[in-house]
Amino acid sequence: MRVRRSRWGEKIVERIIRIVALSTITLITLIFLFIAREALGILSSSDSPHLLPVPHEAAPEIYGGEGNAGAAPEVYNPEAEFPEVPMGARSPAPQPGNGEAHPGLLQNLLSTVWQPVASQPKYGLLPLIAGTLKITVLALLIAAPLGILAAIYAAFFAPRRFRELIKPVVELLAGFPSVVIGFFCLMVVASIVQETIGTTYRLNALVGGFGLALAILPIIFTITEDSFANLPRYLWEAGLAVGARPWQVVLYIMVPAATPGIFAALLLGFGRAFGETMIVLMASGNAPLLSWSPLEPVRTMSATIGAEMGEVVWGSLHYSILFLIGVLLFVVTFLLNIVAEFWVRQRLLRRFRGIIS
Repeated sequence: MRVRRSRWGEKIVERIIRIVALSTITLITLIFLFIAREALGILSSSDSPHLLPVPHEAAPEIYGGEGNAGAAPEVYNPEAEFPEVPMGARSPAPQPGNGEAHPGLLQNLLSTVWQPVASQPKYGLLPLIAGTLKITVLALLIAAPLGILAAIYAAFFAPRRFRELIKPVVELLAGFPSVVIGFFCLMVVASIVQETIGTTYRLNALVGGFGLALAILPIIFTITEDSFANLPRYLWEAGLAVGARPWQVVLYIMVPAATPGIFAALLLGFGRAFGETMIVLMASGNAPLLSWSPLEPVRTMSATIGAEMGEVVWGSLHYSILFLIGVLLFVVTFLLNIVAEFWVRQRLLRRFRGIIS
């Protein structure tokens, strides 16, 4: 009876796990399909010319025209030449065809200017892509050496009591809200960087990269330390037995053997930094500049969605392009997870274990 009950219990648990796994996959698929459907609106939606704001050269700035009935409005710039438009009527907007035609959609997306609320909206994605890559690479350059070295120390050189203390403390950092890290970089790190380096911009890619490094450091540390812990103990003992020093054993034996896990940690950290929103929104300056200098402000794709999605007109071209940016983020993160899961853990792991694939 006990054996039958245990088998029934195992079957129930297996079915629950399958249901949860299938539900998760279905939910992720539905989310991606929804984002892709909204992004496909760029093929049908377009900003009508008569809805574009009037340039400053086309109409004067008028004050006091609504407060005093019957009184002539005060014209702030009377020297400007503008067409006569009746009060309450919409000023004529520039029509395409006079050298002011809107560029093609693909040409607009590949431009270097992001100005979605201009008289002629520009949706250049290159500054957003470059800013995302720049701040992500900076975060990896800061977090990868610290995380890997900390994992080496905790796995091979730290005393047992200190090892049991340092790992939970570092992993506790992963539970910090992104807004807290962003606020810390905004108030503390930005001032330190500006006073130390003398940067022109207080908020820049370097400050945002430091904030992202704090966010991905626990991921790199945890996965790398687990990779070292799962290595066979005889590798360490064999290295010491042949007369090698501990740092030589780590450098020439343990680190190469744990390369698949280290590479997976870097990929997962890259994916985490690539899609981060609040930290870069608060600490990177949030300016869409196409520059590779780490001391200038940047704007990432995820920060653009977070800053503009709440105020965008539903169904407009701007709305669809924001969802297109979401599709790009989803695809990049998904591909990174696939590479980390299948190519690294299977192909590289077999190679370092001596199995010919």
